[in-house]
Amino acid sequence: MITTIDHIIERLEGLAPQTAFILGSGLGGLVAAIEDAVHLPYEELDGFPASGVSGHAGELVAGKLSGKPVMMLSGRAHYYEKGDAAVMRPAIEILHGLGIRNLILTNSAGSLREDLPPGSVMLITDHINFAGTNPLIGEENDRRFVGMTSAYDAGLCDRLRAAASAENIELGEGVYMWFSGPSFETPAEIRMARTLGADAVGMSTVPEVILGRFVGLNCAACSVITNFGAGMTGGELSHQETKDMAPVGGGRLQKILSRFVVEAG
Repeated sequence: MITTIDHIIERLEGLAPQTAFILGSGLGGLVAAIEDAVHLPYEELDGFPASGVSGHAGELVAGKLSGKPVMMLSGRAHYYEKGDAAVMRPAIEILHGLGIRNLILTNSAGSLREDLPPGSVMLITDHINFAGTNPLIGEENDRRFVGMTSAYDAGLCDRLRAAASAENIELGEGVYMWFSGPSFETPAEIRMARTLGADAVGMSTVPEVILGRFVGLNCAACSVITNFGAGMTGGELSHQETKDMAPVGGGRLQKILSRFVVEAG
Protein backbone atom coordinates (compact mmCIF):
# COMPACT_ATOMS: atom_id res chain seq x y z
CA MET A 1 0.00 0.00 0.00
CA ILE A 2 1.41 3.40 -1.01
CA THR A 3 1.46 5.80 1.92
CA THR A 4 1.11 9.57 1.72
CA ILE A 5 4.82 9.89 2.44
CA ASP A 6 5.68 7.47 -0.38
CA HIS A 7 3.38 9.36 -2.75
CA ILE A 8 4.99 12.72 -1.94
CA ILE A 9 8.54 11.31 -2.23
CA GLU A 10 7.66 9.88 -5.64
CA ARG A 11 6.35 13.26 -6.81
CA LEU A 12 9.42 15.10 -5.49
CA GLU A 13 11.72 13.10 -7.78
CA GLY A 14 14.76 13.29 -5.51
CA LEU A 15 14.16 16.73 -4.02
CA ALA A 16 14.86 16.43 -0.29
CA PRO A 17 14.10 19.69 1.55
CA GLN A 18 14.89 20.03 5.24
CA THR A 19 12.93 23.27 5.73
CA ALA A 20 9.15 23.61 5.49
CA PHE A 21 6.86 26.61 5.81
CA ILE A 22 3.22 26.85 6.86
CA LEU A 23 1.73 29.92 5.22
CA GLY A 24 -1.02 31.96 6.83
CA SER A 25 -3.88 34.10 5.52
CA GLY A 26 -3.02 36.02 2.38
CA LEU A 27 0.59 34.82 2.36
CA GLY A 28 0.23 32.35 -0.48
CA GLY A 29 2.10 34.76 -2.77
CA LEU A 30 5.33 33.22 -1.56
CA VAL A 31 4.39 30.11 -3.52
CA ALA A 32 4.85 32.05 -6.78
CA ALA A 33 8.55 32.44 -5.95
CA ILE A 34 9.10 28.67 -5.92
CA GLU A 35 11.12 27.40 -8.88
CA ASP A 36 10.29 24.06 -10.52
CA ALA A 37 7.31 23.82 -8.20
CA VAL A 38 5.44 20.58 -7.59
CA HIS A 39 1.85 21.23 -6.47
CA LEU A 40 -0.03 18.63 -4.45
CA PRO A 41 -3.59 19.62 -3.41
CA TYR A 42 -4.44 18.60 0.14
CA GLU A 43 -7.38 16.54 -1.10
CA GLU A 44 -4.87 14.20 -2.78
CA LEU A 45 -2.98 13.64 0.48
CA ASP A 46 -4.44 11.44 3.22
CA GLY A 47 -4.21 13.22 6.56
CA PHE A 48 -4.02 16.74 5.16
CA PRO A 49 -6.97 18.91 6.16
CA ALA A 50 -9.18 20.90 3.86
CA SER A 51 -9.26 24.50 5.07
CA GLY A 52 -12.57 26.31 4.89
CA VAL A 53 -11.03 29.76 5.30
CA SER A 54 -10.76 32.21 2.41
CA GLY A 55 -7.14 33.16 1.79
CA HIS A 56 -5.90 29.60 2.42
CA ALA A 57 -5.21 27.71 -0.82
CA GLY A 58 -4.88 24.19 0.59
CA GLU A 59 -1.92 22.64 -1.21
CA LEU A 60 1.55 21.32 -0.51
CA VAL A 61 4.15 22.91 -2.77
CA ALA A 62 7.77 21.78 -3.09
CA GLY A 63 10.61 23.19 -5.16
CA LYS A 64 13.46 25.64 -4.79
CA LEU A 65 13.45 29.06 -3.15
CA SER A 66 16.61 31.11 -3.67
CA GLY A 67 18.12 27.94 -5.10
CA LYS A 68 17.46 25.89 -1.95
CA PRO A 69 14.99 23.01 -1.67
CA VAL A 70 11.92 23.88 0.41
CA MET A 71 8.44 22.65 1.09
CA MET A 72 5.41 24.84 1.75
CA LEU A 73 1.98 24.18 3.16
CA SER A 74 -0.05 26.87 1.45
CA GLY A 75 -2.94 27.15 3.86
CA ARG A 76 -3.78 25.56 7.18
CA ALA A 77 -6.84 24.35 9.02
CA HIS A 78 -7.71 26.08 12.28
CA TYR A 79 -9.04 24.97 15.66
CA TYR A 80 -12.08 27.21 15.25
CA GLU A 81 -13.25 25.41 12.11
CA LYS A 82 -14.26 22.13 13.77
CA GLY A 83 -12.99 22.40 17.34
CA ASP A 84 -9.97 20.16 16.76
CA ALA A 85 -6.73 21.63 18.11
CA ALA A 86 -4.77 18.73 16.59
CA VAL A 87 -6.18 19.17 13.09
CA MET A 88 -2.68 19.82 11.67
CA ARG A 89 -1.06 16.88 13.46
CA PRO A 90 -1.14 14.40 10.53
CA ALA A 91 0.36 16.96 8.16
CA ILE A 92 3.14 17.88 10.59
CA GLU A 93 3.89 14.21 11.26
CA ILE A 94 4.14 13.66 7.52
CA LEU A 95 6.55 16.59 7.19
CA HIS A 96 8.71 14.96 9.84
CA GLY A 97 8.49 11.64 8.03
CA LEU A 98 9.70 13.34 4.84
CA GLY A 99 12.90 14.45 6.57
CA ILE A 100 11.92 18.02 7.41
CA ARG A 101 14.01 19.38 10.30
CA ASN A 102 13.03 23.07 10.40
CA LEU A 103 9.41 24.28 10.49
CA ILE A 104 8.81 27.98 9.87
CA LEU A 105 5.27 29.18 10.55
CA THR A 106 3.66 32.39 9.40
CA ASN A 107 0.37 34.01 10.30
CA SER A 108 -1.61 37.20 10.17
CA ALA A 109 -2.00 38.87 13.55
CA GLY A 110 -3.39 41.88 15.34
CA SER A 111 -0.87 44.21 16.94
CA LEU A 112 -1.07 45.35 20.55
CA ARG A 113 1.73 47.87 20.12
CA GLU A 114 1.66 51.21 18.35
CA ASP A 115 5.23 50.63 17.10
CA LEU A 116 4.03 47.49 15.26
CA PRO A 117 1.56 48.99 12.77
CA PRO A 118 -0.32 47.13 10.03
CA GLY A 119 2.10 46.04 7.31
CA SER A 120 4.96 45.28 9.68
CA VAL A 121 6.46 41.88 10.47
CA MET A 122 7.01 40.45 13.97
CA LEU A 123 9.32 37.59 14.90
CA ILE A 124 7.55 35.48 17.51
CA THR A 125 9.89 34.91 20.44
CA ASP A 126 7.37 33.17 22.72
CA HIS A 127 3.66 32.54 22.99
CA ILE A 128 0.75 32.46 25.41
CA ASN A 129 -1.82 29.71 24.88
CA PHE A 130 -5.09 31.41 25.80
CA ALA A 131 -7.38 29.15 23.78
CA GLY A 132 -8.03 26.79 26.67
CA THR A 133 -7.00 23.66 24.77
CA ASN A 134 -3.93 21.80 23.56
CA PRO A 135 -3.34 19.56 20.52
CA LEU A 136 -1.76 16.87 22.71
CA ILE A 137 -4.83 16.29 24.87
CA GLY A 138 -5.62 12.59 24.63
CA GLU A 139 -2.04 11.48 23.96
CA GLU A 140 -1.61 8.39 26.13
CA ASN A 141 2.10 8.32 26.94
CA ASP A 142 4.71 10.53 28.55
CA ARG A 143 5.68 12.04 25.19
CA ARG A 144 2.75 14.41 25.72
CA PHE A 145 4.77 16.34 28.33
CA VAL A 146 6.61 18.44 25.77
CA GLY A 147 9.00 21.08 27.07
CA MET A 148 8.23 24.54 25.66
CA THR A 149 11.01 26.61 27.23
CA SER A 150 12.74 26.79 23.85
CA ALA A 151 9.68 26.40 21.65
CA TYR A 152 11.08 28.96 19.20
CA ASP A 153 14.53 27.78 18.17
CA ALA A 154 17.23 30.36 18.99
CA GLY A 155 19.34 29.49 15.96
CA LEU A 156 16.44 29.83 13.51
CA CYS A 157 15.39 33.10 15.13
CA ASP A 158 18.93 34.47 14.74
CA ARG A 159 18.90 33.50 11.06
CA LEU A 160 15.58 35.28 10.56
CA ARG A 161 16.99 38.40 12.25
CA ALA A 162 20.07 38.26 10.03
CA ALA A 163 17.93 37.79 6.92
CA ALA A 164 15.79 40.82 7.80
CA SER A 165 18.90 42.90 8.43
CA ALA A 166 20.41 41.84 5.10
CA GLU A 167 17.20 42.93 3.35
CA ASN A 168 17.07 46.22 5.33
CA ILE A 169 13.67 45.28 6.69
CA GLU A 170 12.73 46.17 10.24
CA LEU A 171 11.74 43.02 12.09
CA GLY A 172 9.82 43.52 15.30
CA GLU A 173 9.85 40.92 18.04
CA GLY A 174 7.32 39.88 20.59
CA VAL A 175 4.98 37.42 22.27
CA TYR A 176 2.01 36.00 20.36
CA MET A 177 -1.19 35.11 22.20
CA TRP A 178 -3.41 32.39 20.74
CA PHE A 179 -7.16 33.00 20.97
CA SER A 180 -9.49 30.27 19.73
CA GLY A 181 -11.50 32.49 17.37
CA PRO A 182 -13.34 32.70 15.08
CA SER A 183 -14.80 35.88 16.57
CA PHE A 184 -12.30 38.67 17.03
CA GLU A 185 -11.21 39.75 20.50
CA THR A 186 -13.06 42.36 22.51
CA PRO A 187 -11.40 45.60 23.65
CA ALA A 188 -11.38 44.20 27.21
CA GLU A 189 -9.63 41.05 26.04
CA ILE A 190 -7.05 43.15 24.20
CA ARG A 191 -6.39 45.17 27.36
CA MET A 192 -5.98 41.90 29.27
CA ALA A 193 -3.61 40.52 26.62
CA ARG A 194 -1.42 43.61 26.86
CA THR A 195 -1.39 43.35 30.64
CA LEU A 196 -0.31 39.70 30.42
CA GLY A 197 2.62 40.57 28.16
CA ALA A 198 1.35 39.81 24.67
CA ASP A 199 2.47 41.89 21.70
CA ALA A 200 0.19 40.37 19.05
CA VAL A 201 -2.91 38.17 18.95
CA GLY A 202 -4.14 35.57 16.48
CA MET A 203 -6.03 32.33 15.91
CA SER A 204 -3.34 29.88 14.78
CA THR A 205 0.32 28.80 14.99
CA VAL A 206 0.53 27.87 18.67
CA PRO A 207 -0.94 24.36 18.26
CA GLU A 208 1.35 23.78 15.28
CA VAL A 209 4.41 24.81 17.27
CA ILE A 210 3.38 22.43 20.06
CA LEU A 211 2.93 19.64 17.52
CA GLY A 212 6.21 20.51 15.82
CA ARG A 213 8.11 20.26 19.08
CA PHE A 214 6.25 17.05 19.87
CA VAL A 215 7.63 15.33 16.77
CA GLY A 216 11.09 16.88 17.17
CA LEU A 217 11.11 19.74 14.66
CA ASN A 218 12.96 23.00 15.19
CA CYS A 219 10.36 25.78 15.04
CA ALA A 220 10.31 29.49 14.34
CA ALA A 221 7.45 31.81 13.44
CA CYS A 222 6.67 35.28 12.13
CA SER A 223 3.47 37.32 12.17
CA VAL A 224 2.39 39.72 9.47
CA ILE A 225 0.57 42.51 11.27
CA THR A 226 -2.73 43.26 9.54
CA ASN A 227 -4.53 45.43 12.10
CA PHE A 228 -4.43 46.90 15.58
CA GLY A 229 -6.27 45.06 18.33
CA ALA A 230 -9.92 45.78 19.10
CA GLY A 231 -10.47 49.11 20.82
CA MET A 232 -7.11 50.57 19.83
CA THR A 233 -8.43 52.57 16.86
CA GLY A 234 -12.18 52.76 17.43
CA GLY A 235 -12.98 50.82 14.27
CA GLU A 236 -14.42 47.31 13.91
CA LEU A 237 -12.24 44.38 12.83
CA SER A 238 -12.94 42.10 9.87
CA HIS A 239 -11.42 39.16 8.01
CA GLN A 240 -11.51 41.27 4.85
CA GLU A 241 -9.09 43.69 6.51
CA THR A 242 -6.82 40.74 7.23
CA LYS A 243 -6.91 39.62 3.59
CA ASP A 244 -6.36 43.17 2.33
CA MET A 245 -3.39 43.96 4.57
CA ALA A 246 -1.66 40.56 4.64
CA PRO A 247 0.03 41.02 1.23
CA VAL A 248 1.59 44.31 2.39
CA GLY A 249 3.58 42.78 5.22
CA GLY A 250 3.64 39.50 3.30
CA GLY A 251 5.86 41.08 0.66
CA ARG A 252 8.35 42.03 3.34
CA LEU A 253 8.18 38.60 4.91
CA GLN A 254 8.72 36.96 1.52
CA LYS A 255 12.02 38.83 1.16
CA ILE A 256 13.07 37.78 4.65
CA LEU A 257 12.22 34.11 4.08
CA SER A 258 13.88 34.04 0.65
CA ARG A 259 17.09 35.30 2.24
CA PHE A 260 16.64 32.98 5.23
CA VAL A 261 16.68 29.77 3.22
CA VAL A 262 20.10 30.60 1.78
CA GLU A 263 21.50 30.23 5.28
CA ALA A 264 19.11 27.61 6.68
CA GLY A 265 19.24 25.22 3.70
